[in-house]
Amino acid sequence: MSNEKITLNNLAPSPGSHRDRKRIGRGPGSGTGKTSGKGHKGIKARSGHHGPGGNKPHFEGGQMPLTRRVPKRGFHNPFREESQVVGLGDLSLVTGNEVTMETLLAAGLVKATKGPAKLLSNGEIDRAVTVRGLKVSGSAREKIVAAGGTVEE
Repeated sequence: MSNEKITLNNLAPSPGSHRDRKRIGRGPGSGTGKTSGKGHKGIKARSGHHGPGGNKPHFEGGQMPLTRRVPKRGFHNPFREESQVVGLGDLSLVTGNEVTMETLLAAGLVKATKGPAKLLSNGEIDRAVTVRGLKVSGSAREKIVAAGGTVEE
């Protein structure tokens, strides 16, 4: 046993502790050519089956799968746009008297990639602001006008 210091450049596994991986499907000389150790035919010889985790995803042994047993109802609109909600109380973070998508982005109230912003009447507004190019709820519009501001579509 030498007193040599162990460093990354002289690390090595113990002799015989590490086997080379089994390279399947690399010709008859490898011992696992042709059928790659899967035998002939049968479900276990097919691709996508009986690896780690078992058979096909969602396969329930021939029983009617859950996704087909559960009734389907309603309609899913693929073109629905989810608005980003901004309360009137949050407008105190916006600098200046103009509220647009750009000023909301600068204040960190909305994200650029998450869809259009909509002003709701949560909270109170204490100054006159001009809202441009945003969706505004009816009650928020009333509060903005009452505070001396304007809403432009």
